[in-house]
Amino acid sequence: MALPGQGMRVGLFATCINDLMFPQTVRATVDLLRRLGCQVEFPPAQTCCGQMMTNTGYFKAALGSVRSFVKAFDKYDAVVAASGSCVASVRHQHTMLAGRVGSAKLEEQARRSAAKTYDITEFLVDVLGVVDVGAFFPHRVTYHPSCHSTRLALIGERPYQLLRAVAGIDLLDLPEAEQCCGFGGTFSVKNPDLSVALASAKAANVMATGAEYLVAPDNACLMNIGGILSRGRAGVKPIHLVEILAQTEVAAA
Repeated sequence: MALPGQGMRVGLFATCINDLMFPQTVRATVDLLRRLGCQVEFPPAQTCCGQMMTNTGYFKAALGSVRSFVKAFDKYDAVVAASGSCVASVRHQHTMLAGRVGSAKLEEQARRSAAKTYDITEFLVDVLGVVDVGAFFPHRVTYHPSCHSTRLALIGERPYQLLRAVAGIDLLDLPEAEQCCGFGGTFSVKNPDLSVALASAKAANVMATGAEYLVAPDNACLMNIGGILSRGRAGVKPIHLVEILAQTEVAAA
């Protein structure tokens, strides 16, 4: 019986924060995709998606990231990342940057690469047609839908579909789930007091669920909320969604 991803060549877009600070998320993404039959490769020429520069208005400085991205991932059937935020940047900012400060050729290249770039949840559900990935995670969890993954990448209910199919899991509703965690990239640096207030409110709602783990599709959000949880000794552990999906009953045993 053929695996869902059999014969599909996937370019792994690690993203800066995952590559430098959360390598376990990158490894989990590779393990999961390979388990489903995908041929996964990490193009070493990949760089930052340029979101931080773009959001701050440095369009010309961010253009190099667009050029690097389209070149690094040109040969793949699909580009997959475990970050709704970075996927949103590729889709919504790269063509804009190429059109405004680049060239018509680069704009077309950016449009092609954006069309085949997916958050891991979209790739699993929409491309591979899989909801139950054979995961096993016997714990109480609650899910934070990050702003960029929800409002820009539009991954919708896919994370919930995937989590509900995990064996042994107890998925708890998060009060005011749609509320921002306060990270927002440079927002948390420029507006630290407001960022802390938002993260504190989010952490309080997480603790109210009684969950053992806080799950999200973006490690930046987990880092921001996790800082509050850690300082408050809440005992709730942040974990990326893909790290749950990569776990199996065999591995747990």
